[in-house]
Amino acid sequence: MTASSTRRRNAAHSRLAAAGAIAVAGTLLLTGCGDQTKDKTKDSGSVGGAPLAGKLPKDIRDKGKIEVGSDIAYAPVEFKDSSGNAVGLDPDLAAAMGKQLGVTLEFQNGTFDGLLTGLRSGRYDIAMSAMTDNKNRQQGVDPDTGKKVGEGVDFVDYLTAGVSIYTRKGDTQGINGWSDLCGKKIAVERGTVSNDLAKQEAKKCPSGKKLTIEPFDDDQQSQTRLRSGGVDAASSDFPVAAYAVKTSGGGKDFQLVGQQVEAAPYGIAVSKKATQLRDALQAAMNAVIKSGEYQKILEKWGAQDGAVKESVINGGK
Repeated sequence: MTASSTRRRNAAHSRLAAAGAIAVAGTLLLTGCGDQTKDKTKDSGSVGGAPLAGKLPKDIRDKGKIEVGSDIAYAPVEFKDSSGNAVGLDPDLAAAMGKQLGVTLEFQNGTFDGLLTGLRSGRYDIAMSAMTDNKNRQQGVDPDTGKKVGEGVDFVDYLTAGVSIYTRKGDTQGINGWSDLCGKKIAVERGTVSNDLAKQEAKKCPSGKKLTIEPFDDDQQSQTRLRSGGVDAASSDFPVAAYAVKTSGGGKDFQLVGQQVEAAPYGIAVSKKATQLRDALQAAMNAVIKSGEYQKILEKWGAQDGAVKESVINGGK
């Protein structure tokens, strides 16, 4: 699911003025080239009422924002409202984290399979896009070939979700799970876990019963293809599939089939060089969890079943 890509547009976040002095206790850790710990202090360093602002690298504090790459077409995790703003589970969590850190998390729109490339090139500070944390992404490995394709990333985990299949309502074509897809056509979002699973299943199909995979740039295109009858099924992360089933056509377009599989954590992707930023994000997410705001946000978007008790680093397998 999940989860790869980039997104941009402000999600009704308020910018907190960095007023007042930074309470710094401890000495600066001076380290080698590119190591963000050189601006790190031993305590959180509250700034302008933001309790965890001091945990951020100085350049991020000075900039006042964290640029977030995201595929803003994956409701209810992230999507655009009628005004074109990014809304959903991820933007709400990002806004809550921003209050803890004293910065704005600004979403920039992009295709999911280009998000990690954008992160590596410095276009984004982080990627937050219903992205599944797994070893391939941590290590920068192509899941199809097993070969290194780029620098790996670290993940700040914040939710658990599986992958689901859905069909047109009342027209399942005998599909009850992944093993029923041979001889069928399925729509997926390019670069996602759903795409990977479809490729794996296609290899198992016997001669004469080919599984045809139609990959799209975003999940909305997959839904349109299924709705029109161009494919027999579509697949996405469970929260997204469930939301589509509930809302598309007033609940008359689609139905879930089978059980969700491959349950795994969603993670915020961060460069492995950006350890201070990574740790600040983890601290902010844990503060949001502890405050109770996390649970309220998940319930608002129907994702409470995937709640975690604590954010961890690189919890995916």
